[in-house]
Amino acid sequence: MWRFLIRLVQLPLALILMFYEWGWQSLAHVFDLLAKLPLWRAMEDGIRRLPPWAAMVLFLLPSSALIPVKLGALWLIARGHGIAGVVVILTAKIVGTAIVARLFSLTQPALLRLRWFAAFYRWLIPWKDAWINAIRASWPWRLGRVMKFRAKRTVTAAWRRIFPAS
Repeated sequence: MWRFLIRLVQLPLALILMFYEWGWQSLAHVFDLLAKLPLWRAMEDGIRRLPPWAAMVLFLLPSSALIPVKLGALWLIARGHGIAGVVVILTAKIVGTAIVARLFSLTQPALLRLRWFAAFYRWLIPWKDAWINAIRASWPWRLGRVMKFRAKRTVTAAWRRIFPAS
């Protein structure tokens, strides 16, 4: 039974994991560029120096702030603007995930000073790693990697035909 359930969720989980890996790499580059700006760097340095509970509040803030945005998207969908609503939800998810991931990287040392958070983190990481390893070993993940490689090769070849090196 467990094997069937795991197989059932492998495809969507593999697709989500691929999206997050691709998306986070791209968004991490944006944050790296922003971190070169003096004001942005000063803001991030200030976040790194927060005490544990302030870091927790800041870490949870983006998730809370996106609730009204997501409710607005559902309102759009209910009013017959399905595409606009889905675009708002996806944009909020992408931006929210990027912000939360960046905030976690900045606040992680402070958060780990909270005993309950550190205990939860020590429990969560091996479990998450086991799931990711299982997903990466699955056929949807391997198929997706092959398709990504082929698409990248095709796009690169087309780009070189259109814009040959001088």
